[in-house]
Amino acid sequence: MRPLPTRLPLRGATDRLPAPALAAAATAAVTVVGLLVLTLALVVVGALDPDGGLSVGEDLALAVRLWLLAHGASLQLAGGPVALAPLVLTAVAAWGCSQAVRWVVAQRDVAGAGPVGVVVAAATGTHLVLALLLGLAVDDPAAGVDFLRLAAGGLLLALLATAWGAGRESGTAGELLDRFPGPGRALARGVLAGTLTALALALAVVAVALVGDVGGVAALATSLGGAGAGAVGLVGLSALLLPNAAAAVLGLAAGPGFAVGAGTLVSTSGVTLGAVPALPLLAALPDTQAVPLLAFLAQALPALAGLVAGTATARGLSDRDGGSVTAALWGVVTGVGVGIAAGLLALAGGGALGAGGLAEVGAPALATGLATAAQAGLAAALAAAVTRWRR
Repeated sequence: MRPLPTRLPLRGATDRLPAPALAAAATAAVTVVGLLVLTLALVVVGALDPDGGLSVGEDLALAVRLWLLAHGASLQLAGGPVALAPLVLTAVAAWGCSQAVRWVVAQRDVAGAGPVGVVVAAATGTHLVLALLLGLAVDDPAAGVDFLRLAAGGLLLALLATAWGAGRESGTAGELLDRFPGPGRALARGVLAGTLTALALALAVVAVALVGDVGGVAALATSLGGAGAGAVGLVGLSALLLPNAAAAVLGLAAGPGFAVGAGTLVSTSGVTLGAVPALPLLAALPDTQAVPLLAFLAQALPALAGLVAGTATARGLSDRDGGSVTAALWGVVTGVGVGIAAGLLALAGGGALGAGGLAEVGAPALATGLATAAQAGLAAALAAAVTRWRR
């Protein structure tokens, strides 16, 4: 069965649009739909406030600012810069752009690096221009937009997402992997499997920590008052930041730990507690300065991700790719790839929530990536060698 984007027929005026124009229109629709859904969610939350909440225009402005933060923008507020991307929104925007371009490539049978590149360029340019226009629309002295960060983040997100979608649908991505000096497809499969395993295990650690302090979650959720509006709003914001919390756990698992401002540091070498925002998600933080058992258990996360990555890589190797020793070497490469992905996740998931005490939030990206690469690389080498030997 062909994937959904390839089965939707074109109708009406879109039949006459060239592929780049259609890609631009489809990508623009992603931004429009994303903002509509986000604004509607904010309106529903505001309806729970007995005082009336924000107006629809203010909800739309807030939705736009959240959308821009998801693209890497920084907002200069009175209390300092806010530069923390809600990674759920980032993932939604990337998925939408990828699916939009896949649909265009499938419907117009776009093939070849040149035509695919034109479609990707049209979609990327449209998404970036819309992001910059939205930034201009909401930029004001109370919440200034850092356009340099927005341009860089918007370009990177749109380019990677559209290139991935177009490359998968047209087969160009597979052709590029086949040109890699080695088993490119097997390595890509292994890095993806290991990264997803690490992210899933990190989310599981966050979930266990939250379940362990349900009372704290409830207390923080109701801290704003406003009937149910405050609780729903805080819980919704926590949900948007769940991948950010998982990225912080990757830093904890790798060894460096993570910070929530200058006063709070969590690692296996010790816990320092300070003032943090009243966000239900932060109930997962330790209540005392004693290192929790869960933090020590999380140390197995990079190795487990490496084992999955190495196994997936070895299963993708062909007969001409060598024996167990060669598989172990490719396992090391895969583990390093998982480490790079972990470092990038830590970089994307961190940021700032103002000046002073909350100027640094998240795990150190470089240290997280290097430590994860070392641990996952060793585990992946072992798993790849054993899997190859048993086949």
